[in-house]
Amino acid sequence: MNTLNALNAFPLVATDPDDPAYRLVTFVSEEQDCDGVLALLHTVTDKDRHAGDLTPHLMRRRNGRWELTHRLRADHRASYQLHPFHGPTPGTTRADWLHVLDHARPDPHDTEPRLPARDGRHPSSVLSLPEAPAQPYVRRRDGVRRGRTVSHTVAGRRVDVHLPAGHGPGPYPVAVLLDGEMWGQVLSVGDTLDNLTADGAIPPTVALLVHTMGPGRPEDLSCNPGFVDLLADRLLPWAATEFGATDDPRRTVIAGQSAGGLTAAFAAYRRPERFGNALSQSGSFWWPDETEFDEGSEWLTRRFAAEPGRAARFYLEVGLQEWMLLTQNRHLRDVLTARGYELEYREFNGGHDYACWRGGLADGLAHLLGSAMKASSSATPPPMSHAG
Repeated sequence: MNTLNALNAFPLVATDPDDPAYRLVTFVSEEQDCDGVLALLHTVTDKDRHAGDLTPHLMRRRNGRWELTHRLRADHRASYQLHPFHGPTPGTTRADWLHVLDHARPDPHDTEPRLPARDGRHPSSVLSLPEAPAQPYVRRRDGVRRGRTVSHTVAGRRVDVHLPAGHGPGPYPVAVLLDGEMWGQVLSVGDTLDNLTADGAIPPTVALLVHTMGPGRPEDLSCNPGFVDLLADRLLPWAATEFGATDDPRRTVIAGQSAGGLTAAFAAYRRPERFGNALSQSGSFWWPDETEFDEGSEWLTRRFAAEPGRAARFYLEVGLQEWMLLTQNRHLRDVLTARGYELEYREFNGGHDYACWRGGLADGLAHLLGSAMKASSSATPPPMSHAG
């Protein structure tokens, strides 16, 4: 039997009568003073925008309101917004799209906690269909001991440091999170870290939230040896002195998304004696050439395939909706597996989206750091040699 959301709670979700693995998701807008409404379902809408056609995402007038139905698999998760507009349908150029993103708003009748935004944009609503992966760690909980966050500048870089509750001399496992201004100031990842620690999913950990979202991001997060060496030779020793962060690579994780995911994997490639664990979410492994399978593309994957193994572990995840990244992430998965690396690989039904990444980050940290204490006490050396 089809089941609908409660009255006035949108979007409306019904089981597809032809296939119970899918849902018919109807987005609704009661906006009256507009010529049309564009529904932005993260990455799904982006794909059609890249193809130059937003028609599948224009809502239709029905019963005095705007409606649009998508057929989505029951494990889909995505952030979404609604954009009422006047005049012609928004265009698909980059300038057009930036204007849409600047003015799109959350669904006023949504039921899940919203996904915050930065740079003055409006938050997004979140759609989590019933079989989407659980995200038990992302929301602040009552009764959990709180860590604290302090801000510093290291080698000219802004770094927010989240210290676990009861922080003492250490040594502590350390997690380096790229795009730290998003994770800390916007998404409150300290709550996630505190929840993980309270549940025993990770040991108490020092988290270094490195700001990388400024003008230098394209250079920093593009397999840049200088940037990775700065993290390894300046940031980690500083954190060891100031906060008792470990110097054990087996208890050190570097995590990033998109270009940050590429950089996390590159850090384990270049400096495995400092970064023994890489957590990559939707990594841009096409770099430096977006032409699929061109000889200039997938530089890092080619390096892993051609060179001796490093003593590093990997957690990779990518969204099934990420048409520009899925093939390349699967290729890296296959190469790392063939080369004998310890690897956890997951595909989630979503897109290039913090609504998905915030749950995946928690899962990845639990996977990599949950066994960190056991790994650090093992007397058996890793099967692969360190690389210089």
